[in-house]
Amino acid sequence: MRPLVGQGRIRERGGAVTPPASIAWGEGAVTFDSRRWTCDDAEIEWTSPHHLIVLTGAGGTATTEVRVDGGRSYDGRDAPGALSFIPAGASRYGAYRKADMSYAAIWIAPETMDRLAGGPFRAPAPFVNGEDQVVAALLRSLRDDAAAGLAPSAAYAEHAVALMAMRLAALDGATAASQEASGGLSRRQLARVADHVDSNLAADVSLADLAALVEMPVDRFARRFRTATGLAPYAYVLERRVRAAERMLAASELSIAEIAFALGFSSQSHFTTVFRRRTGTTPKAWRRAAAPGS
Repeated sequence: MRPLVGQGRIRERGGAVTPPASIAWGEGAVTFDSRRWTCDDAEIEWTSPHHLIVLTGAGGTATTEVRVDGGRSYDGRDAPGALSFIPAGASRYGAYRKADMSYAAIWIAPETMDRLAGGPFRAPAPFVNGEDQVVAALLRSLRDDAAAGLAPSAAYAEHAVALMAMRLAALDGATAASQEASGGLSRRQLARVADHVDSNLAADVSLADLAALVEMPVDRFARRFRTATGLAPYAYVLERRVRAAERMLAASELSIAEIAFALGFSSQSHFTTVFRRRTGTTPKAWRRAAAPGS
């Protein structure tokens, strides 16, 4: 899974990668890479001098955690159609578990992005597992060409990058407005909800409480939250509880029943059912795999 551009370090267990289908233009000013990657667990710390755009094509992960420049960018799962943008020079940390996915990535030199954007590129804030149908379609087209052994012309690549730059720049300074217009929540609103959920995992987090945080009627909040995250609020709370449970199973000596009650589940049985549904294994089996000898 070693990225083609930049430097850093990778720790991986049980990893395998199909031979990448790669294309480069302008002596590496634009580099495209498509491959399938599987692993049990992996961590990557990486910095690239180029802007990076990544599309998950198929498959996904059991868990994905990504931090950019030390901040929390994403904690959830990779899924088909997910799009990520990491600006040039940003420090990226990623932790992945049970990955089996194909992806397409493109690295673009800042000076090339500036030129094709018609001026200084207004890079949006880093985002992970977002979406943009136009950028995704362009990456799929490059992926299909690479898989067929075709090398699109430099002119085609430049047109594609120029359109990607335009789509990404539209997010800069207008994220909240665009999400509001499309029916989602702003990043600030999402952060407020996420912080509240993470601070109250043991409590009965109600839909009304979450809606009140962003001063919205319950029905409007529920619709916009699903648009922004792809999850209903209740499903999101369960997802956060399962992520916390994984950490506690690996790092604490609490019993499974104690963890269940500490995270707001009504019973150990309820906890086990939810955990198995979302991870594919039981809490006991997950603890055994995460901490051998436990």
